Amino acid sequence: MPRLNVIVASTRPGRVGRRIGDWFTAAAVRHGGFDEVRLVDLAEVGLPFHDEPHHPSERVYLHEHTHTWSATTDAADAFVLVMPEYNHGFSAPLKNAIDYLYHEWQHKPVGFVSYGMTSGGLRAVQMIKQVVTTLNMTPVNDAVVVFLRQALDESGELRADPGRDDAAALMLDRLVRLAAALAPLRVTA
Repeated sequence: MPRLNVIVASTRPGRVGRRIGDWFTAAAVRHGGFDEVRLVDLAEVGLPFHDEPHHPSERVYLHEHTHTWSATTDAADAFVLVMPEYNHGFSAPLKNAIDYLYHEWQHKPVGFVSYGMTSGGLRAVQMIKQVVTTLNMTPVNDAVVVFLRQALDESGELRADPGRDDAAALMLDRLVRLAAALAPLRVTA
């Protein structure tokens, strides 16, 4: 079975992204379609602004943080980006994390759990699709959208939402199927 990395894209202190990432990771484990589900929090990964002198397509990494990020990313067969919308776009730490690598993203499916106030992060998802498809990733159209005003209770915790749970299950079904379909493209000769 495939391996899934759930990447929490916000690194801002006080962020809600980790709570959403924890919820989604638990949903992915319950789903059972992945052999391993790993939560990868970019705030914990702590990548500096892209500091490798070689182009990522060369796969010549000088820094330990890049080797670690490469191994973490390479081990996954599919990704879910838990991403906020900042000023109608995606976060700089997410773009930075993507730009560190090239081959490690190739021919893998990616799903989106977006969150925000007005649009629930949908504008950010539309923008990031151009980036991930350039890396030959396959975006899943079924997504999870979290409208924060409705989703959070008075203490800032996620309210239970069967619709959100159903959306997560549908996206995970699609990711499992795409991970299997794309796996032959990742086999090196």
